[in-house]
Amino acid sequence: MLLIAVVAVRLSSRSGLPSLLLYLGIGVAIGQDGLGVAFDNAELTQVLGYAALVVILAEGGLGTQWREIKPAVPAAAVLATLGIAVSVGITASAGHYLVGLDWRQALLIGAVVSSTDAAAVFSVLRRVPLPSRVTGVLEAESGFNDAPVVILVVAFSEHWPVHNWGVLLGEIALELAIGAAVGLAVGMLGAFAMRHVALPASGLYPIAVLAIAVLAYAGGALAHGSGFLAVYVASVVLGNAKLPHRPATRGFAEGLAWLAQIGLFVLLGLLVTPHELGDDIVPALVVGLVLTVVARPLSVTASLLPFRTPFRDQVLLSWAGLRGAVPIVLATIPMVAGVRQSERIFNIVFVLVIVYTLVQGPTLPWVARRLRLGDPGAAEDLGIESAPLERLRGHLLSMRIPPHSRMHGVEVGELRLPPGAAVTLVVREGKSFVPLPTTVLRHGDELLVVATDPVRDKAEARLRAVGRGGKLAGWLESGGGAGR
Repeated sequence: MLLIAVVAVRLSSRSGLPSLLLYLGIGVAIGQDGLGVAFDNAELTQVLGYAALVVILAEGGLGTQWREIKPAVPAAAVLATLGIAVSVGITASAGHYLVGLDWRQALLIGAVVSSTDAAAVFSVLRRVPLPSRVTGVLEAESGFNDAPVVILVVAFSEHWPVHNWGVLLGEIALELAIGAAVGLAVGMLGAFAMRHVALPASGLYPIAVLAIAVLAYAGGALAHGSGFLAVYVASVVLGNAKLPHRPATRGFAEGLAWLAQIGLFVLLGLLVTPHELGDDIVPALVVGLVLTVVARPLSVTASLLPFRTPFRDQVLLSWAGLRGAVPIVLATIPMVAGVRQSERIFNIVFVLVIVYTLVQGPTLPWVARRLRLGDPGAAEDLGIESAPLERLRGHLLSMRIPPHSRMHGVEVGELRLPPGAAVTLVVREGKSFVPLPTTVLRHGDELLVVATDPVRDKAEARLRAVGRGGKLAGWLESGGGAGR
């Protein structure tokens, strides 16, 4: 199954179909209506789903560049709170008045499907080159909005009817604040420890970073806060802390996230019974249509009104509200709580996610191009890995010059690295050589840079600046300065 799922990733990248649909299809194919594997344990699915979401959020946080999402955090925070409220209200009204659900079921469906899926958003953003102002909002929103939605779904499932909405909103705000505080504290302490503790093997660094992220989730949950927000905040801190072996950590986390997605989607496909979906297809299409063309655009417009966001950005943010595993996992909460007709809620959510992911996922690149928001020629950032040299009080930086990097054509001497840093080796087309100051760098070159501890950050910043702006990066930005 795992090998089939890996091949499915290749098929999805060629066809443009989201990989989650293929994973769900694998689960359905081996389930009760396929090969006959019987599985109906909603509680186990919920527990494993939470674990998978922790790994997915951790991987997303580790790959999030703080400098890109920092300007977008206020807008994303409003989208993840006010935007969720608007979306839940409109979607629940559609479920009640158009489909005939009672208010509890309608509110549960509205809450479940109002959260954008972190895995879906992160995977799409890797394929669609968008301006940082848009990707920052999407990344931060998908990392933030799981937390309030989980709280709402649990409240509607276990504490119905809600007698005091003000108290519920206050509890949501408190849990979010606790989760953010715990995540920030664990992330900063973990980053400090990782920078000052030399582990005996490089393979231990990725394991330690993921363990710190899981610790943040546990700490947030035990403190009666939002564990999902805690793990995302801690992972963002760790991902931007210039830790040793950072690319290796990213690769390890990405592999675990793929495994979590594959396992989660196959499990959700097993849980559903296709022959029971027939009566819920039309309600799912109606609720999904209102969510996609009314609730999501209005929530984006209302949330971004104070930020004067361009109309084109709002249109793309509305269409990029992708659903995925998160709504289906959250739909198991009413089933575990014994809510009446919870199986119907699960079926409606399942059909909605399948249909509208098929519509939105493959068309998002086309929408971005039509809005003229794509930037296929943008320079890619450099992936620089740092290995600490404790006895020498230095660092060995390794990097590869990616396509579209403006470091192509720059001479080694024109890098203007700070004193204490030097390019010691270049690997080109499988052959390595010690470069001269006049050696011209090319796309695909791998560089080894030795930097002393005091200038390591300056050397890395200079390399990234040249990768984005070329040989004149420092001069154009500040009028000169060889140390830049």
